[in-house]
Amino acid sequence: MVKYLSADEAALLIKDGDTLGISALGLSGWPDEIGLALQNRFINTGHPLNLVLRQGSKTGDSKEKGTNRFAQEGMVKTWIAAHTGGAAKMIKLATENKVAMHCLPQGVVVNLWREIAAKRPGIITKVGLGTFIDPRIDSGCMNDAAKDSGTELVELISISGEEYLFYKGFSINAAIIRGTSADENGNISMEREGHISEALALAQATKNTGGIVIAQVEFVVNNGTLKPKDVRVPGIFVDYIVKATNKDGCWQTENSYYNPAFSGEERVPFSKTASMELDYKKVIARRCSMELKKGMTVNLGVGLPANISTVVAEEATADSIFITTEGGVIGGIPATCPEFGNHYNPDAMIDHGSMFDFYDGGGLDITFLGLAEADFHGNVNVSKYGGVITGPGGLINICQNTKSIVFCGKFTVDAALEIENGELKILKDGEHKKFVNEIEQITFSGKNASDNDKSVLYVTERAVFKLINGKMALIEVAPGVDIQKDVLEKMEFKPVISEELKLMDNKIFEAAWGELKHIVG
Repeated sequence: MVKYLSADEAALLIKDGDTLGISALGLSGWPDEIGLALQNRFINTGHPLNLVLRQGSKTGDSKEKGTNRFAQEGMVKTWIAAHTGGAAKMIKLATENKVAMHCLPQGVVVNLWREIAAKRPGIITKVGLGTFIDPRIDSGCMNDAAKDSGTELVELISISGEEYLFYKGFSINAAIIRGTSADENGNISMEREGHISEALALAQATKNTGGIVIAQVEFVVNNGTLKPKDVRVPGIFVDYIVKATNKDGCWQTENSYYNPAFSGEERVPFSKTASMELDYKKVIARRCSMELKKGMTVNLGVGLPANISTVVAEEATADSIFITTEGGVIGGIPATCPEFGNHYNPDAMIDHGSMFDFYDGGGLDITFLGLAEADFHGNVNVSKYGGVITGPGGLINICQNTKSIVFCGKFTVDAALEIENGELKILKDGEHKKFVNEIEQITFSGKNASDNDKSVLYVTERAVFKLINGKMALIEVAPGVDIQKDVLEKMEFKPVISEELKLMDNKIFEAAWGELKHIVG
């Protein structure tokens, strides 16, 4: 029978050395009142220490909340995540080798809960082959502490002569999850959440490996109040419930306590969701959106790719395509950072793991993803750049079987740019090159993409490249740009120059565009 207790009492249940599972995306699903109680307990007593922390998505607000709560030296021994975003203080500990940091693909992390719950040994998949996850490269190790730990999370295996990766299952001592409401029997609903998350799978995995499940909710209701179909985590999978005492511990996103448009309880006109000034980000988003066709099922990645949703909204084409983000939201218009992963006017929400089943199975027509570094062979790095650990998020899963892949980003890191009279003006170029001879970490394998005949584009504000026969080829340049001075001299390698090299469409550099509706429709 579920027991209600305070956050401070719940914090006492986590023991030294426990493996602690988390289900959250940003602050959606993050039980901050419990996290704060754990932080305070460690500061005051030195316990719990040497935790093994496992999470999928970025979890935090880049300030105090989320896994930043655990950024106390000695509290966490090992951190296993897909994305470390929002947890700058934890990243600092990992960079200083005070925490052993491992990263795995996001779809693997969230679906391992399901495999563990069913007492299956783990996940066998091709996801991660040829990337830094591959044991022949880095085995997902992000720092020396991870490499020295002796922890093996993934194995290379062969089935019928084909290579696969085997991601091992494990036991969970405790899980902390969050919902909106709980009844007296511990049944949990998520009516005010922007995601369904992987809370159910995590709770089942924890219970079936002998651990405890602690849930934070904002409201407590009488038995019989919740509709059975609204219950996302049944009470039989929950041991303890903490009713939050302050709404500050129940934020829906990193930017706001609660927006009913994100939870599907209210609809807003697309014209009011967002707008963009004409700058390099809008140019990139417009050029990317030219790859869209009517009826496509689309994925947008975090960061610059999310701006494509704003362009789609501005061009009034939102009903012509189906935009998804990895947390499990389908349709509508995705919000940009710091609320990325939430959608205005979503059509549907499915659990996190089911979305990655769809991605892994090749359900997407096209995906748009970020680009931190790229090399001549089309390899891309987004997971560890300049020594800063971010992790791959869902990129590795998403790329594996998607038909068409578009990476997008600024051409050089620190460039000062201006759009004027339908042309790109480079006021001052960046010193840090992104198209380099050797990237710091392979998050996306150009070789694997070429071997599987994928369409891969690399879109920047001044040039567009395409992966052709395993090599980076320059296919477009922006109006106003000097190919030699502004493009080739700002790359460490010389790309193949396409015989059909052309100017990027000058209309995307103008204040009014109006072309996307025609392209999509």
